[in-house]
Amino acid sequence: MAIDLPNPIAAYFEADRQKGAEAIARCFTENAVVKDEGRTYTSREAIRRWKAHSANKYSYAAEPVAIGHDNGRIIVASHLVGDFPGSPVDLRYFFVLQGDEIAELEIVP
Repeated sequence: MAIDLPNPIAAYFEADRQKGAEAIARCFTENAVVKDEGRTYTSREAIRRWKAHSANKYSYAAEPVAIGHDNGRIIVASHLVGDFPGSPVDLRYFFVLQGDEIAELEIVP
């Protein structure tokens, strides 16, 4: 079932499907922060490198399945399938938007 995502978040998941690290980085503000797997990436360039590395390391597909809100954050539940350890897994993506861009993203199991 398709869910209605805000435009910056829909652009993020579409760029992720295309494995486009540059396109993903453009979804974020210049000084955005991403937290994933215990690491923090600050700046659009650091986010581009993070996605380029993960796209080269594993093949995967993320399918958003639900959306909610909590304390100013948009929570997207997604089912992730790929060739990474522990696949498949359900992840939660906590987004903070700033205008038409993503200012923060935290990804947790």
